[in-house]
Formats: sequence, C-alpha cells, structure tokens
Amino acid sequence: MGMREWLLLLLLSVLWGGSFFFFKVLVAELPTLTIVFTRVLLAGVVLHLVMLARREAMPSSAQLWRSFFVMGLLNNVLPFVMLVWAETKISSGLASILNATTPVFSVLAAHFFTTHEKLTWNKGAGVLFGLLGVLVLIGPSILVNAGGDQLLPELACVMTAVVYSLAGMYGRRFRAIPSLTVATGQLTASTVMLAPLALLVDRPWQLPNPSAHAWSALICLAVFSTALAYIIYFRILAVAGATNVMLVTLLVPVSAILLGVLILNESFTAQALAGMLLIGLGLTAIDGRLPAAIRSRLAHANR
Repeated sequence: MGMREWLLLLLLSVLWGGSFFFFKVLVAELPTLTIVFTRVLLAGVVLHLVMLARREAMPSSAQLWRSFFVMGLLNNVLPFVMLVWAETKISSGLASILNATTPVFSVLAAHFFTTHEKLTWNKGAGVLFGLLGVLVLIGPSILVNAGGDQLLPELACVMTAVVYSLAGMYGRRFRAIPSLTVATGQLTASTVMLAPLALLVDRPWQLPNPSAHAWSALICLAVFSTALAYIIYFRILAVAGATNVMLVTLLVPVSAILLGVLILNESFTAQALAGMLLIGLGLTAIDGRLPAAIRSRLAHANR
C-alpha cells in the first residue's frame, strides 16, 4: 500500500469507529429499528446519487437482486440491529472491540466452507488469541450471570462478528460486479426489508421529535460512516486487496474507544485493554505479515 492507501485506511477506521459513537448518541433518543432503517435509507440514497453522477445503472436481474437481499440481510440488517441494540446496554468501546473479532470468525468460516483456505498455524493461533480475548472481555458472566444485563448484549456483538464473517463468504459471488453496485444494491435491499419492521414495531410517527444532536448523528452515520466508508473501503480493496483492508479491524476499536472516552465519558477498564490486546494479537497472527517479518529478521541475524 502507498501513502494514499494508508491514509484512506486510517480515515476508514475513524469513520467506522465513529459509527459506534453515533449509535450511542442515537439510542438515547430513538429505538433500534428506526436508527438502522434511517441509516440504510439515507446511505442508499447517497450511493444512488453517486451512481447517477457516474452514469451507472443498477442491474435488473431478479436473481442478482435476490442475492442483494441475502447480502443486505447478512451485511446490514442483522449486524446493524444487533450492534445498535447492544449499545443500549454496553459501552461503544466494548461493542467495537467484540466486533473486531470478525476476521477470527471469517478464518473459521473459510476453513469449514471452502476447500482452498484451510487453517494454518498462524491462523489457528490467531483464532485462539481472538477467542481468548472475547472470553476475557465477557469474563465470568459467560458462565454465571455475574455481568447482569450485559451478557446478552456482549454475545450479540460476538454474533454480529459471526454474521459479518458469513456475509464475507457470501459476498464472494459478487466478484464480477462493480463494488459500488453491490454496496448500493445491498443497502437498497436492506431499506426494503427494514421499512415494514420499523413502521410496525417502532411506529416512528408517534415518537418525540429527535433533537438536533440526534439528527446530526443520523446524518453523519449514514453519509460518512456508511456511504463514504463503503466508497473508501472498496477503493482500498481494489488497489491493495482484501488482506490489507482487513487491517482496519485493528484500528476501528481505537477510534471508537477514544470517541467514547473523550466525548461520552465512558470508562476504559484494564479488562477491556487486555481483551483488545489479545484480539489485536490474534488479528496480527491471522494477517501473517508481522510474524513473517520477525522470522525473516531472526533468520537474517542468525546467518
């Protein structure tokens, strides 16, 4: 990756880390389904406008649109709903750390559902460190309900990572389709799926008018943390590949934690730090480049 790609990667981590911050602001005023529906609706509109400006048309294939609906369910509807609901109970920093285990579950999914991406020693070590980090974060509440009402939200964040990994597996079928088209299609499908749920469950017309802070958070969440983030993500993916873009998972919790501590006055415990370090160590092992560089230097020093 060149300097431009590294800067884009840093910007992407801030945008996605900011989504956890915006969730925390919004759950104080709006119900979960309304937040998620508004996010995908506004982001989808923005991406449709981008496609219109580029004079690109959406496909009309019914089979492809069925795939967009499945992708939207796995990549937007389920994970967004679980994350927003989880942040009604736990801090944005903790939610972001647990969600950072997505590559860990992606490695496991690839091992069981593909024939050419089996576990290696470094990936296996990464999975173990990542899962250990999750256990440290959740703590004894996974065995006994010592964490009170935090256990289910924490498990929801872990399930979000699992669903994201399945979305990554399913998304491989879109390799021949422009990335902007896939992003726009899945957000459009997500909007269609969420509209009746938000209307029937939340009855948004009966809700109090959101404050200016909530509206600002909604717009920033949709425009910057979703639409712009997708554009940057696919830019890095096209130039530097999937392995490089995965590095963003190491940076997102840092952005989310800093925003939570500095603006929302959330606490950052030693337990959270230990869990984040273990997950970071696991992701580094899965990525493989740092261990390879260390082995190379040691071999060179021993010559």
